[in-house]
Amino acid sequence: MVNFAIVGCGHIANKHVEQIDKIEDAHLVAVCDKIPENMERFVEKYHVQAHEDLTEMLKNDDIDVVNICTPSGLHAPLTTQVANAKKHIIVEKPIALTIEDADTMIAACKENGVKLSVVHPNRFRPAVMELRKVMDEGKVGKLSHANATVRWNRNQAYYNQADWRGTKAFDGGVLMNQAIHNLDLLVWLMGDVEEVFSMDATRLRDIEAEDVSTGIVRFKNGALGVIEAATTIYPTNLEETLSVFGENGTVKIGGRTANYIEHWDIEGMEEKEVKGMIDRIESDPFGKPGHQWIIEDMISAIDENRQPIVTGDDGKKALELVLGLYRSAESHQPVKLD
Repeated sequence: MVNFAIVGCGHIANKHVEQIDKIEDAHLVAVCDKIPENMERFVEKYHVQAHEDLTEMLKNDDIDVVNICTPSGLHAPLTTQVANAKKHIIVEKPIALTIEDADTMIAACKENGVKLSVVHPNRFRPAVMELRKVMDEGKVGKLSHANATVRWNRNQAYYNQADWRGTKAFDGGVLMNQAIHNLDLLVWLMGDVEEVFSMDATRLRDIEAEDVSTGIVRFKNGALGVIEAATTIYPTNLEETLSVFGENGTVKIGGRTANYIEHWDIEGMEEKEVKGMIDRIESDPFGKPGHQWIIEDMISAIDENRQPIVTGDDGKKALELVLGLYRSAESHQPVKLD
C-alpha cells in the first residue's frame, strides 16, 4: 500500500483524489491547503487528516507520495520542501514557470533520492499510444512535419474564479496552462526542439498573459512543426488536434480533446487492421483516466525502483518549448533552444 497526500485542494485535486480512491494499492491519508474550507469535502468523504501547514503534514511518516495541485508558480518551493522531507512527488503541469525553478525541483529530488513525476496524462490516450507505437516501430518513416492545434474557450468568468489565473507569476496563458499538454505530445512524438519563431497576443481576455498564440518549430531531426493555441474560441471548445506527417504515413488525431483518429494512413497497414483499431478507439476514446495512469505508474516506479514514465526532465522539455515561444514573441526574432 502506498500512502498519498494532496497539497492544494482546488479543482484539479478532485481528479487526483478520485483516482487514488479507485486504485487498490493507493490510499489517501492527508490533505493540505491554506484555506480550511477547501479541504472540507475531502475530510468528510475520505476521513483524512487536514493540515493548513505543509511542514506539519510532512511530519507524518506514513506519507509516501505528495501530489502537488497548487497554482503553477508555487510548484518549485513546494516540491523542494517535499523532496527534503524524503517524499516522492507527483506535480501538476506545468512542472514550473521558469527553467531555473524546474532545475531546482529536479535537483532537489535527485539529491534526496525521491521520484518526481509530472502530470502529462494525454500520453496515455488510446489514440496517442497507437500513434506512438507505429512511430517507435519506424512505420511513419522520415518525419516531414507536425501540427499541434488547441482551439478552446476560456471565458472571462473562468479567469475571474481566482486572482492567480492568467497571471504571469502563477499561471501563464494559453500555452503554459492549456496547450502545454498538446506541446508535450508534440515533443514526445517528434523529438527535441532546435528553434522556434512565434507571435502571441492578448486579444479578448482581461489577463496578463496571452490568450492566443501561433508558432513555428524546427526539431533537431530537421522536421518542422506548426502550433496554434487559443482560449478565445466562441462560444465553447472547438477542437484539439495533433497531426504527424512522414514519408510513409499521415495521422491526424482530433476531436474536442484529441481523442479520436480522424485520419490514419500508414504504408503496409491493411484497411481491415486500421478500421479495427479505429473502431476499438471510438468505443472507448478516453481509456483509463490519465491521472490514474500517472498515479499507478508512480506506485510501480517505487516498487520497481525505477524512474516514472513522465519524469521531471520530460516536464522540463515541454516548459522549454513554451518559454522559447514566449521569448520569440517578445523579441520578434527566432529563438534557438539549448
